[in-house]
Amino acid sequence: MAQNPERTDSQAILIVEDEPAISGFIRRGLIFEGYAVDVVADGRTALERLRDDRPGLLILDLMLPGVDGLEICRRVRAAEADGDLAPLPILMLTARDTVQDRVTGLEAGADDYLVKPFAFEELLARVRALLRRTAIQQTIAPANRLSFDDLELDLTARTVHRRGREITLTVREYDLLTLFLRHPNQVLPRGLIMSRVWGDDFFGDSNVLEVTVGNLRRELEAAGEPRLIQTVRGAGYVLRRV
Repeated sequence: MAQNPERTDSQAILIVEDEPAISGFIRRGLIFEGYAVDVVADGRTALERLRDDRPGLLILDLMLPGVDGLEICRRVRAAEADGDLAPLPILMLTARDTVQDRVTGLEAGADDYLVKPFAFEELLARVRALLRRTAIQQTIAPANRLSFDDLELDLTARTVHRRGREITLTVREYDLLTLFLRHPNQVLPRGLIMSRVWGDDFFGDSNVLEVTVGNLRRELEAAGEPRLIQTVRGAGYVLRRV
């Protein structure tokens, strides 16, 4: 069998799906395309597997016994933010097809969203796109630079530029932006941000995060640029272009 040219040996795929007919259908198709595939049928087993053997991509059903797909997404993203891990590509599968359902899945941390029933060709195209995007990000990003959209941060020089415009930030604003840039498109909970930027022993003003986010937004948008730091009500903040 010919190997998929867009795949490396480290790009194993984990399918978390409790319907054997669906998981078997996806597994057979992906194996035929040359991917290494594993399947689990419940949320708790999925979390254990993700902790012990991180795959290259996760295909995740929304409705699962034990722990649902949304909670798995949130835990994966929180663990990545806490441990400075590279983002795991997540493709969410669900029979729910409303706009709000898709928004909820993406805000929980999914990278893409596919509604059941679906054609395998579409799933395969989305899998390839997610793996290709991840490979490009890992290949072209210089070790001393973080970038997202038109924003670039130089870790060595401690400089920030947007569309060529140099932006002057305070220490806290710089640290906060660095955290966002390390975890783009991931909803970061308020408590996690406070711990990472201000430390667990911070006892200052309770609204310090909101004030710092507001100041950072003003600096990043001073020349009329579109907003990149979005508020996710009841959850936290996310660096995302909308």
